[in-house]
Amino acid sequence: MTKISVVIPCYNSEKTIKTVVDEIIETVSAKSGYDYEIILVNDCSPDNVYGVITELASENPKIKGLDLARNFGQHSAIMAGFHYITGDIAVCLDDDGQTPACEMFKLIEKLDSYDLVFAEYSEKKHSAFRNFGSKINDAMAQWLIEKPKGLKIMSYFACKRYVIEEVKNYDNPYPYISGLLLRATKRVTNVKINHRERLVGQSGYTIKKLMLLWLNGFTAFSVKPLRIATLAGVITAVLGFIYGIYIVVNKLIHPLTPLGYSSTMAVLLFIGGMIMIILGLIGEYIGRIYISINNAPQYVIRRSVNLEENDNEDRQ
Repeated sequence: MTKISVVIPCYNSEKTIKTVVDEIIETVSAKSGYDYEIILVNDCSPDNVYGVITELASENPKIKGLDLARNFGQHSAIMAGFHYITGDIAVCLDDDGQTPACEMFKLIEKLDSYDLVFAEYSEKKHSAFRNFGSKINDAMAQWLIEKPKGLKIMSYFACKRYVIEEVKNYDNPYPYISGLLLRATKRVTNVKINHRERLVGQSGYTIKKLMLLWLNGFTAFSVKPLRIATLAGVITAVLGFIYGIYIVVNKLIHPLTPLGYSSTMAVLLFIGGMIMIILGLIGEYIGRIYISINNAPQYVIRRSVNLEENDNEDRQ
């Protein structure tokens, strides 16, 4: 019997999570040779989603619930769920019903040849803003974490248990799930599935949250931004040196030419801006190192349901 562990981060999904859970149960029950568990992680949602999770768990012991002490973000919530899986295969999907649980076996069947399978949507039903954010995230992943060209990274994926065990070794704050998964294996592919309209409400991703997600990718898995900062500094210094020679030569050839206030200010503002950007980038790296050294929690669990007593303590 192959056991599937489904991990779902929950936020503002009080009205949708039951539909998603029912679809998972129906899908797995219709397939012989498979058992399941569903781990629902409440990322300190402002609605009553944990009350719904508790109700679902009371009716079905295979449904487990985690309640985070504060809003740690989607990726930290997923990491919390990963620490409690007991299945042979892990599946991660969204809580809003847009990722069809009824098609999860399209991903799982590909695990015969691959270790990690991401969904690829034939037509995405996200908003234009969310689609733009996905494109930026995709380009960033390809450049920073050496994502295979053409691979689409989505929040709906299935992978083998050993991949999750490797991902769990990362215990620092600011996890970036895509980077952790691709760091564990390169045997990865896509499977096309349908993408639905959101059942209720709108995406919880704001500009701020997308920026923080991109920043996690930039600083957690690559030093390329620092190398670009160094290159930018070298280029700026060279241009400044060439411009300095030009000013001296021009003064020697035309001694009566007044010094240009506008050009001087433009150069100062450009160089000053470059310096501030580079210092800010370096500061971001140092700040995250400082937070990690001080053992900031990746997540903290306030309470849980349907978990063993020895697992029911705050973990981080």
